[in-house]
Amino acid sequence: MKCIFCGTPDTQVIDSRVGEEGTSIRRRRRCASCSKRFTTYETAELRLPQVVKSNGKREEFAREKLRTGFMRALHKRPVSTELVDAALARIEQKALALGEREIDSRWLGELTMEELRKMDKVAYVRFASVYRSFQDVEDFRNIVEDL
Repeated sequence: MKCIFCGTPDTQVIDSRVGEEGTSIRRRRRCASCSKRFTTYETAELRLPQVVKSNGKREEFAREKLRTGFMRALHKRPVSTELVDAALARIEQKALALGEREIDSRWLGELTMEELRKMDKVAYVRFASVYRSFQDVEDFRNIVEDL
């Protein structure tokens, strides 16, 4: 690590401690050249995969877009925000656990439907009707029968 005072690339770690929340490491360093001391922090960087849309376009994983989809499906339904947050966290965890750089938007949509199905049947049908582009009453009937 370069010294922040003189720019020398030779610094020595004097002390290392786990950060307050346990998600970072605090390191005290001393420059071998100017002998000044400074602190650095090391944290893990989790990068969610990019989402590949059906038209081939790629975009960043957006938790807020996912939340918007949930909230539209759950409009005027008796489901708490905590349940939605937990579902979003599960989806993010599954996306991270894949270890892929890209995920298909269809996979994300199916996962969203699975979470909504557990949460609220009406919201599940609402989301499915838009996501799967229902054309007539028969499509609704089929999905309700599957429930």
